Amino acid sequence: MNDRAAVRAVPRPLEADSPRARVQDATITLAHGGGGRAMRALIEDIFVGAFGNPLLAPLEDQALVPLADLADRGDRLAFATDSFVVDPLFFPGGDIGSLAVNGTVNDLAMGGAVPLFLSCGVVLEEGLPVETLRRIAASMRAAATAARVQIVTGDTKVVERGAADKVFVNTAGIGVVPRGVALSAAAARPGDVVVVNGTLGDHGATILVARGQLALQSELSSDCQPLADLVATMLATGAGIRSLRDATRGGVATVLNEFARSSRVAIHLDETALPLRDEVRGACEILGLDPLYLANEGKLVAVVAAADAGELVAAMRAHPAGRDAAVVGHVTDTPRETVVLHTGFGGERIIDMLVGEQLPRIC
Repeated sequence: MNDRAAVRAVPRPLEADSPRARVQDATITLAHGGGGRAMRALIEDIFVGAFGNPLLAPLEDQALVPLADLADRGDRLAFATDSFVVDPLFFPGGDIGSLAVNGTVNDLAMGGAVPLFLSCGVVLEEGLPVETLRRIAASMRAAATAARVQIVTGDTKVVERGAADKVFVNTAGIGVVPRGVALSAAAARPGDVVVVNGTLGDHGATILVARGQLALQSELSSDCQPLADLVATMLATGAGIRSLRDATRGGVATVLNEFARSSRVAIHLDETALPLRDEVRGACEILGLDPLYLANEGKLVAVVAAADAGELVAAMRAHPAGRDAAVVGHVTDTPRETVVLHTGFGGERIIDMLVGEQLPRIC
C-alpha cells in the first residue's frame, strides 16, 4: 500500500474539541433521515454529543473493536439484540432510553458475559420533538455509564407522521464470556432451587399506572437497572448456578416455563415466598392480573444447586441490585415440563405460558 492509499484508509475522527453541527429544528423532519446535512447535524448533535467515545468518533459505518482485548477477557463472544417500543416514553424509574441500554446489557449478562459494546438504532416519527430525542439520548448515556458499556455505532431512520409511534429503539450488544462459565436453560436438575433477586412485577405495574388510563394512585417505580455487576457477584461465589434469565416480557412465569421445558423438569413455586410490593399485589387484585406474568426490567431468575443457595442469596442481598433476593421454589422430576404454584391456602395451580398479551407496549 502506498502512502497516499494509507492516508485515505485512516478514518478521520470527530475530535472532542471540534465544533459539532447543531439541530436547528424543534421537531424531527423527514430531512433528518435523508442522509444530508440535517441528518449529519442530528447525529453529531444528539448522538455523538451523548455517546462520544473513541470507537464512535470516526463515524464510519461500523465500529472497529480490537480482538486482542476481547480474547484477553474470555473464550466466547456473546451477542444480543432487542427492540423497545414502550408507551409512555418516560415513566417513574426510567424511560425508553434506559430500557434500551439495560435490556440488552441484561440479555448479555444472563449468559454470564461481561457486556462491553452496544449499537443504537432509532426509528423516529416525523414531528417528534427534538428535545424528547435529546432526553432519550442523555438517558442512554447515563445508563451506559452505569453499566460500564460504550455505545459505539448506530443508525437513524425517519418515517412519515403516523407510520410509527414517536420513537422506536433497537440496541444490539456484544460481550465476552469468561472461561469456565457455562449457563443454560437446559441445565436445571431435580433438587435445585429457584432464586430471584427482588420484588416482581414492578415495571409492568408502573407502566400500567403511568398510562393514566386507570384511577389508581401509586408510588410505584420501574425496576429498570443493569444486572451485569450482580451476575458477576453471583458467579464469583462459585455457587453451582445452572440457569439464568431476566424476567422481562411474560414475567417470571414465562422464564420458569422455558427452564422447565428446556430441562424437562418440574418447577414448584411457593406463593408465600414470592417477593411482591403491596402496591403491585393490590393493583393485580383490582385488575385481575397475575404478578407472575408482569414484566420486569431489573429482575433475574436463577436455578442453583440447593447446597449453594444460602451463600448465593447472602451475596446477592449484599449487592444493591439484589437486596430482596429470595429462594422462591425448587426443581423436581414431575410433573415434567410443568410449573406448579403452591398457594398460601394449601392449593396448587399450573402456571402456564402467557396466552395473548397481558399488557401492551411495556418494553
